[in-house]
Amino acid sequence: MQVKSRHHLRSDEIRRITETLADGLGVDLVGDSFEHVEFEAAPTDLVLVDGEPLIAYYGADGDEPFLTVRGANEFPPEKRVVTVDAGAVSFVSGGADVMRPGIVEADDAIEAGDLVVIAEETHGKVLAVGRALEAGGDLVGDSGKVVESLHHVGDDLYAQTF
Repeated sequence: MQVKSRHHLRSDEIRRITETLADGLGVDLVGDSFEHVEFEAAPTDLVLVDGEPLIAYYGADGDEPFLTVRGANEFPPEKRVVTVDAGAVSFVSGGADVMRPGIVEADDAIEAGDLVVIAEETHGKVLAVGRALEAGGDLVGDSGKVVESLHHVGDDLYAQTF
């Protein structure tokens, strides 16, 4: 992924990001340096926190800050977590959308359209970031795709180094 631009964020933008993550995920993200990285041909921009790619911008306008897989593993969220069983790990890690039968638990506060983190049940490690297609109470069940995968372990965004 070719970097188009890279610049430090102003304090008001840092505050907007940290407040959004605190409200939405229950995460207290701290860092000394926040840099916005825009790529030539990628749909997602990054925010480096102390040089680490911990935040990505999602959404139609690219203005919805949310943790990356690395960010969610470094600052584990308390909200918007979907937990999958061991049988789903290889699929989710490979970028597959999340199917209802693989989900063992989901935050009831999740609403359709929310960004969520997908964690495995054994160790709680985050495998992917996705968008919920249904409300949290409806994510556990027998059939159907319920979370669209947006970013996962091993994709270009995850592999990006700075």
